[in-house]
Amino acid sequence: MDRLVWTDESLLPGEVNILQQPGVRVYDGDDRTSFDNGILQLTSHRVIWDDQDQDGRMFCLHHLLITRLEDVKGSLTKSPKIASFLQAPAASRDVSQVVVMASRHDYVRFSFRKGGQSEFLSAYQTHLSKKLWELPQIKALPSKPTAQAQTARGAPIRSGIMGIERKMEAKRLETDKTISEAFQDLSALMEKAKEMVSLAESVTRKLEEKKGSLTDDETTALKSYLLSVGIANPVTKETHGSGATYHRELAKQLSVFLEGQLKDTDGIMTMQDIYCRFNRARGMELVSPEDLVNACQNFQSLKLPLRLRKFDSGVLVVELVTHNEDDLLKGVQSQVKDASSMSADELAQLSNISIVLAKERLVLAESRGLLCRDDSVEGLRFYTNRFLEEVS
Repeated sequence: MDRLVWTDESLLPGEVNILQQPGVRVYDGDDRTSFDNGILQLTSHRVIWDDQDQDGRMFCLHHLLITRLEDVKGSLTKSPKIASFLQAPAASRDVSQVVVMASRHDYVRFSFRKGGQSEFLSAYQTHLSKKLWELPQIKALPSKPTAQAQTARGAPIRSGIMGIERKMEAKRLETDKTISEAFQDLSALMEKAKEMVSLAESVTRKLEEKKGSLTDDETTALKSYLLSVGIANPVTKETHGSGATYHRELAKQLSVFLEGQLKDTDGIMTMQDIYCRFNRARGMELVSPEDLVNACQNFQSLKLPLRLRKFDSGVLVVELVTHNEDDLLKGVQSQVKDASSMSADELAQLSNISIVLAKERLVLAESRGLLCRDDSVEGLRFYTNRFLEEVS
């Protein structure tokens, strides 16, 4: 970092902007610095880092100091980075503007926490190879425009450094225009998406009102389409904070979302299934597993029609308050009796539920004395309790 120098917004002679990327953190080699959140701007001559949290704190790294670039891949816990390896500092350099007086590293790393690393790296490598910062040093002989230097429209041909700069500036303006139009289209799409979600909610209400006029297959298909549309105005930490208020509001929205779906799953659903369905409907506003559990813990205090339950095995489920477990277990006993014996995966297929939930039902029925098990090399199977039938 001892080759980075403080700068301002002004450009060098002949320098033009190429692209910029927000959310970039700077490392001195492998060491983290206080430059956590800034806009990294690529120009024809330099890269400039502009602090987004502290106005006026800007520094730059000149391209002529770069010996090579390295692509540092990201992972689930680490952001992708660009490592810029630097020449040794000149002995006669001016140290009055350097960011750090001395560094034990010969490279700096730029961490792209908001994406854009691959595009930035490609442009960075391209402009390093062009060496546009060396062009102003080339002196051309003065010449006068000739007739051959006129276009068919009578305008002079733009050549040399000024022509390159004009072309690059025109390309940048065209790119900015394209991006602006794209965001306008995206905004319009988001508005249409909100309308579609509102329409989906309206159709859902009407579907409940006319429940008997549709076949089971038509009802299932229509509900799957509505589920893919999503949730309008999802509760987020930006709108409701990150504490108890957020979890209460999230619990209310979750209750509205799940109540109808639980009626189609015998009134009970595992947290894994809820997590997947709920986040799919929320789109980009995903909820963490911890926040989801905390929200479910508010069902009872808010007097919502759902409750959170934990089986002895540790499996968490959400069920309707009206869920009748005795009737459900008698139904499981009847299914096992009709099949003579049953495994968890067979019950899952028969009842259209997850294998985890199917196993919990069988184990719970066993604990009530309704079933007994046979755990052999062929797997775990459950049978009706003949002893109970003989006694009764």
